[in-house]
Amino acid sequence: MAVEHDLRRQLIWRLAWRRTARGRGGRKAGENAAPASVQVLDRSLSLLAIIAEGDGSTLTALSERSGMAPSTVHRLLTSLAQHGMVANDAEAGTWTVGVKAFEIGNAFLRFRKLGTISRPFLKRLMDESGETANIGIEEDGDVVFISQVESHAPMRAFFRPGRRGPIHASGIGKAILSTWSDTEIAKTLSGRTLACFTGRTLATLPDLIRNVQEIRFRGWSVDDEEHTLGMRCIAAPLFNEYGEAIGGISISGPTVRIDDERLGVLGPAVRRMADELTRAIGGHRPEEG
Repeated sequence: MAVEHDLRRQLIWRLAWRRTARGRGGRKAGENAAPASVQVLDRSLSLLAIIAEGDGSTLTALSERSGMAPSTVHRLLTSLAQHGMVANDAEAGTWTVGVKAFEIGNAFLRFRKLGTISRPFLKRLMDESGETANIGIEEDGDVVFISQVESHAPMRAFFRPGRRGPIHASGIGKAILSTWSDTEIAKTLSGRTLACFTGRTLATLPDLIRNVQEIRFRGWSVDDEEHTLGMRCIAAPLFNEYGEAIGGISISGPTVRIDDERLGVLGPAVRRMADELTRAIGGHRPEEG
């Protein structure tokens, strides 16, 4: 009986070991499949971008433009269609962008809305200051400029919409940082190299935080030739309905016009315009919540 019991126990142990081995093999296979999944995602997004460029594309045309086999294209389209990212017109035999893709892309209109509503405010700020007025938002630790009204002066600042700028060497960037706690700033920027553009760039975290603390007290920031020698920028943050900073408004111009005396006049003017625009988009400063 003891021998029979030992044999039964050994058999159970071997079966359990085989199941465990098969499970390990399955996990290994899943891990090896990860790069293939990334490739599928990459191809799907490329295909979606091609579809978005036209008013309707056939399977053959998509295959030719993407360089993928028709069978691969069809398989990807079928998957995208299941998620509502593309739609098929069976009668015309064409593929177009789906409703879900529109909904996702429509999220960008939150920023476009800011760009549209801000135009008259930018125009007023430019008229009052004589300098180029800008709107920018924060994205992944950078400032992205989304709207601008240029000064009429021969020598003026220019930021093409979509251009990115460093958050630590930008008037708008520092205005946004001033709404974060010192801990949040350190957590976001630690590990990143703060590029030094001029001898005035605040390229260390302690220097930047000290300057941000001054901005909090004052209510507006100054890029004092920190990105480009001979140019100054004055900015103030914009807030949403939750009292969260979503961007900033600024004026930029040469130091020969924005001298120390004008800073004291233009700074509060930019702050007032930021508060007006904040209210126009339905937002409020956190202390007014």
